[in-house]
Amino acid sequence: MEENFSYKPEETGLNNIYGENTQQFIYPPKPVIEKATSNIWIRSLISLALYIFLGYYVFNSFMLLILITAIVIIHEMGHFLAMKAFRYKDLGIFFIPLLGAYVSGSKREVSQWQSAIILLAGPLPGIIFGIIFYLLAESHPTQDLNIAGISFYTIGNLFVFLNLLNLFPVYPLDGGQLLNRVFLDEESWVSNLFVFLSAAFILWIAWKSHIWILAIFPAMMLLRMRTDKQSQEVEKKVEESGIDLNYDYENLKDEDYWKARNILVTNHASYRHIPPAPPYEYDRNEDKIVTAIQNMLHRHLIQDMTIGGKAILLLVWIAAIAAPFLLKMEMVFFRQFGF
Repeated sequence: MEENFSYKPEETGLNNIYGENTQQFIYPPKPVIEKATSNIWIRSLISLALYIFLGYYVFNSFMLLILITAIVIIHEMGHFLAMKAFRYKDLGIFFIPLLGAYVSGSKREVSQWQSAIILLAGPLPGIIFGIIFYLLAESHPTQDLNIAGISFYTIGNLFVFLNLLNLFPVYPLDGGQLLNRVFLDEESWVSNLFVFLSAAFILWIAWKSHIWILAIFPAMMLLRMRTDKQSQEVEKKVEESGIDLNYDYENLKDEDYWKARNILVTNHASYRHIPPAPPYEYDRNEDKIVTAIQNMLHRHLIQDMTIGGKAILLLVWIAAIAAPFLLKMEMVFFRQFGF
């Protein structure tokens, strides 16, 4: 995402940081970043092109690649439309070659109910589509129902396989995020243990299936845990300094921005090459500093799901996983993973 600073030193006071009363120090304004929404979609299209290009060398059939890409897009569009309905900002869909895709977005107040709907909005429609294709194939056994040479039976199985896989309670799959967000405390040691176990499980799957590219996920998960821990330590120091982080970035005081910035660049390994203020000067990587400070500002998780609500959610989750098996779908793609 291309981000530009909308400030001019002569207009914002960088050239004169003292007011008429020289006893009162006037902090330079925090940077205001203009986010180019169009560039988000350019990045999305580039990631999609790379996804298809690299996938072409993995799959023997170009039509099969297009089908898998279409299933992934339908899945992510479910997440995207749900997030858009709940007023998430800076939405974009990004594809990870050979691994899948994800929807990015931001929101300050996050509801458990909304999170559950967003997470289920990806896999549930895909499973329903898969079951429909499968039942059409089963009800017309003498007809060769197909799309571009791919049978409805194969299409149905592939829809169900990819989306059912996402419902498994393994982080960072949708099911794992659902478990972590609704049924576990994301900041507790239980949640950290769950992430470690998920990483170990994915490594086991990579070994079992000989699909070693899956090992990228555990590496990324553990690296993120390490980074998050360091960020939490910096955030604690910022709070101990008396800065209130219960604000949107737009409402954060300029003074608090520069104080938090000094703590960040002094204590976080990723920013120690940046000198603290004074002098109060913007760094060429100021956009990364702004993003880090924005991430410090507390995101509010609204605990709006009762025990009854969680029970209903659990039943829906189990029903979605069980439905293909109750319909006695053969789940042929699971055999490739040794199941």
